[in-house]
Amino acid sequence: MKITKALITAAGRRQRTLPLQTLIDRDGVERSVLHILLNEVVQAGVESIGVVVWPGDERAYAAVAGDHVGRLHFVPQSEPLGYGHALYAARDFIGDAPFLHLVGDHLYVQRDSQSCVQPVMEVAQTAECTVSAVQATRESLLPYYGVIGGRRIQGHSDLYRVDTVMEKPTPTVAEQNLLIPGLRSGHYLCFFGMHVLTPTVMEILGRQLAEAQPDSMAKVTLSSALAELSGREQYLALEQQNSRYDLGVRYGLLSAQVALALNGQDRDEVLARLLELLAQRDLAGVR
Repeated sequence: MKITKALITAAGRRQRTLPLQTLIDRDGVERSVLHILLNEVVQAGVESIGVVVWPGDERAYAAVAGDHVGRLHFVPQSEPLGYGHALYAARDFIGDAPFLHLVGDHLYVQRDSQSCVQPVMEVAQTAECTVSAVQATRESLLPYYGVIGGRRIQGHSDLYRVDTVMEKPTPTVAEQNLLIPGLRSGHYLCFFGMHVLTPTVMEILGRQLAEAQPDSMAKVTLSSALAELSGREQYLALEQQNSRYDLGVRYGLLSAQVALALNGQDRDEVLARLLELLAQRDLAGVR
């Protein structure tokens, strides 16, 4: 299974401006969030990238895509009908191919030089199935993520066979349905914001959207499609040790910037400035 296409969703009302924000990347160069995401995708060997945008945002996104603009195919989501609808809007671009999917309001920071998406793609290509990146996440953050339930595959410390998926469950529901042996108490495997999806996912999304009432189409999500997929074909999850930052939460952009800086070439300079700021704060408190 060769993966040559990727899809980034960025049309949500609270999401659409986040990929346009500018940060200082690990190499000390000023780049947009979109450009940083595109670097991640291209480094993994993807050739063509679809970006789901609100109609009219195409020019702004092209302006901040840097040297990857020629790889982009914009997909307008003409109505704000939710996450599942945004994915399905790109069905013509995707066709019958497996594809990498990232969300446009997350930023990923790896611990080494390897792309965060590369291991996910390698597992998907070897197993020839849908693979989601997941991360052990404390239960207080469950309202922000889709969560998987399943079991660890024998002989692997970070690979799971997925049995069920729930979107933003309460801690009580998660405790009853999504506990995985071996995880720290109060932690669950939540979506990392990147997936390799097979064409079956688009098929399921299309049917779920067709069956949904107009006022409930927003309830059709990737999680709802993956929950059905887990009962139809092999579906794996790969646990990530890297970091993901939700840019849409309070201080999300700030946290992502600090993480990039502390994992980049200017780490010592940034640490020195942070210590300086803390020292100034402490001195002001003494006075």
